[in-house]
Amino acid sequence: AAELEYESVLCVKPDVNVYRIPPRTSNRGYRASDWKLDHPDWTGRLRVTSKGKTAYIKLEDKVSGELFAQAPIDQYPGIAVETVTDSSRYFVIRIQDGTGRSAFIGIGFTDRGDAFDFNVSLQDHFKWVKQETEISKESQEADTRPKLDLGFKEGQTIKLNIGNMTTKKGGAAKPRVSGSGGLSLLPPPPGGKIAVPPIPPPSSTAIANHVTPPPVLKSSNVSSADILLDLDAPASASKAPASATTDLWGDFSTASSAVPNQAPQQSNWVQF
Repeated sequence: AAELEYESVLCVKPDVNVYRIPPRTSNRGYRASDWKLDHPDWTGRLRVTSKGKTAYIKLEDKVSGELFAQAPIDQYPGIAVETVTDSSRYFVIRIQDGTGRSAFIGIGFTDRGDAFDFNVSLQDHFKWVKQETEISKESQEADTRPKLDLGFKEGQTIKLNIGNMTTKKGGAAKPRVSGSGGLSLLPPPPGGKIAVPPIPPPSSTAIANHVTPPPVLKSSNVSSADILLDLDAPASASKAPASATTDLWGDFSTASSAVPNQAPQQSNWVQF
C-alpha cells in the first residue's frame, strides 16, 4: 500500500530564508528577534508535499531544484513545525537526513501572505488526515459487529394484517354525499321514486274572478269603420248585467254611467 501512494504538492513558495538559530534555553518559545534576520544563512524555494498521511517541507535550490533540507511532519501543530512568539512570518522546523539525524532551523517569508498560505496548507492536510482516520475507524468497528440475518428461512412465512379492507360479506361501503355546511346526507333508497305533491283543484272564487272576454264574431257585413265606431263609443250601463252580486265590474259600470254626457267644446286647434 505504501508503494501505491503518490506524492502531491500542497504549496510552493519561490522565496524563503533559512536561519541558524541558537538553542532554546527556556520553555517560553522561540523569538525571531534573536536571529540575524538581515543576514539569512541560505535562500531558496520551499515546497510542501504530502505522501499518504505524512507531509514534507522541502527546501530546494531556485535554479537547479537540488534538495537542501527536508522536514517530515507527522502532525500539526507539533514539534516538527512551531511558530515564533513575536511574528507570524517566521517558523522553526525540524529537518532530518537519511541517517536519522535531526536539527532545528528557522525559516521566514518576506511576504506575510506567503506565510499564511504555508500555514493553511499544513492545516488542511492534517484536517483531511483526521477525517480519514475517523472514517476508517468507524468502518473497522462496523466490520467487527455481528451482522443481522434478516432473510427468510426455508418454509418461513409472514402474515400481514391490513385494516380498512372490504370483505365479501359486508361489501364496499356506500359513499355518503356531503351537503353544504359540512352535513352529510344519506342517499335516496334504491329503486324509489320521488312523490310529486298533488296540484290543488281550482276554487270557486278563482273561477268566479276569472273573466273570459266574449268572442269576437267575424262578419262580412261589419266594416273597419264600424269597429272603430264601437271602440269610440262609451260603455253604457245597459250593457252591464243587472245582477250586482254576480257582476264583478259593476262598480266601474255605475261610475261610467253616472257621468253626464258633456257637449264637445270648440277649440282653436285645427283637426286633421
